Amino acid sequence: MRNLKFLPLPATAPLAVACGATAPQAAPTAAPVVQPTAVPMANKIILYGDMALFAGQDNPEVCTLRNRFKHGESVGFRMTAIYPLTGQYAETADLTVKLANGTAIPMNWRGTGSNPRNWLWTGKWVVPDNAPLGIMKYTVDGKDKDGRTGTFAPFDVANSQLTIVA
Repeated sequence: MRNLKFLPLPATAPLAVACGATAPQAAPTAAPVVQPTAVPMANKIILYGDMALFAGQDNPEVCTLRNRFKHGESVGFRMTAIYPLTGQYAETADLTVKLANGTAIPMNWRGTGSNPRNWLWTGKWVVPDNAPLGIMKYTVDGKDKDGRTGTFAPFDVANSQLTIVA
């Protein structure tokens, strides 16, 4: 390797001059700062979650994430609801899964009981024997005691949708 030496710029030569600028320029006047308004978020709840197999505790696949279910299997909807302005869990929120076939599944908040999880709401739907094969779209709607609302919808990608299989 060569022995390279770096020479510092003289203190009297501003970097702008060294880069080809001919004279110092006045700083541009900054645009007024516009503060984003928090009002729209004050009325919102952020919902997110997943689906899992809800089976008996003796089933080794209990709570396994999946989106493909057979007739008679239990779809477990698991959600979290958060206030976006505080990051706190929306413990007073009522969440409901709404299936494309018109079925509404109320979700239960799991913040109490023998195994509390204050961040978790769950709902269970057993796929009926007469459910058609294919994709069953769904959303989850939430509303708290103060009227704040939110809606969750899974990615609109066929491979990630709730799917009833044979």
